[in-house]
Amino acid sequence: MRQKSPLKNLLALLVSSSVIIYSFRCVIGFIIGYSIYVGLPDYEGYWTLLSILLVLTPEDKDARRLSIERMKANLIGSSVALVLFLIHKPNLLIILLGVMVIIIVCYGLNLLNVARTAMATLIIVLIYEQETTSWLGAVERLICVVTGCVIGLGITLSTAWMIEKIRAALGN
Repeated sequence: MRQKSPLKNLLALLVSSSVIIYSFRCVIGFIIGYSIYVGLPDYEGYWTLLSILLVLTPEDKDARRLSIERMKANLIGSSVALVLFLIHKPNLLIILLGVMVIIIVCYGLNLLNVARTAMATLIIVLIYEQETTSWLGAVERLICVVTGCVIGLGITLSTAWMIEKIRAALGN
């Protein structure tokens, strides 16, 4: 029986470790998000960075599904926040209404397992907007969140594709 080369053994180890794969995804996501944050100082790029990292997942076998679900949760949370902000200035009742709407929407879409992510997005958008009282800020934040979600999903899908190719080449 022929032994694998040390390089093939290292590659096999790297593509079989969920911690290494997740770390790699987070490093890529952070570099992209931070570049956006620094490169576009007139925009709230930190929300893009945060959204990228929220979409990434350490679970290897369900990474695609979970990333898509987390992206949907971020979209639900930021959309509900924007609508509520347009209805009324954020206060306790508006935020509680948002939480309830998110639970109902997530339940209806069979996404209850990511409702917490949607609620975090809702609270971040509404609490911050309470201080600035600008609906344009909420729209900008929605765009930043969507951008971050798309980038995070792209990272997950592209690294999953690369990992599958490497595993196939190694015969795993």
